[in-house]
Amino acid sequence: MRLPITASEIPPRIATGAFILNSGLGKRGADEGTAAGLHGFAAGTYPFLKDVPPATFAKALSTAEIGIGALLLAPFVPTAVAGAALTGFSGGLLGLYLRTPGMTKPGRSVAPTQDGLPIAKDVWMLGIGIGLLTQALVGRQERAARTSRRSRKAAKRALRS
Repeated sequence: MRLPITASEIPPRIATGAFILNSGLGKRGADEGTAAGLHGFAAGTYPFLKDVPPATFAKALSTAEIGIGALLLAPFVPTAVAGAALTGFSGGLLGLYLRTPGMTKPGRSVAPTQDGLPIAKDVWMLGIGIGLLTQALVGRQERAARTSRRSRKAAKRALRS
């Protein structure tokens, strides 16, 4: 059975998957203070989270990170699925960065302040997610072209017979 990933997709999936999985495992047993800090930061940017209790939010975030990390590490998960999950997750993190006051330098800058640097660096995950999605699309087109060529060759052989 052929896996739905290529050799070039393995390194970025391992790097991001291990990083996110570790982050999720670290939050699994978050104490009240940590849960409140995570919740406060996220709810300040995404107001719909204000009604979610901090402990519930921390557990859901941990579960989501563990799930996304495991999904990226699993070689049987198609690249498009892994790329979409990573792109969505990292997009949410960058939303925190761009919408939280004090994370970017004054004006219309997207350059990080010292406070914003720990989150701004997560742009690499967005790049990898988009790269995986692109690879999945390009790979699908290449496979379709190969299949089409094989079909034409088979049809020519059949006509000669």
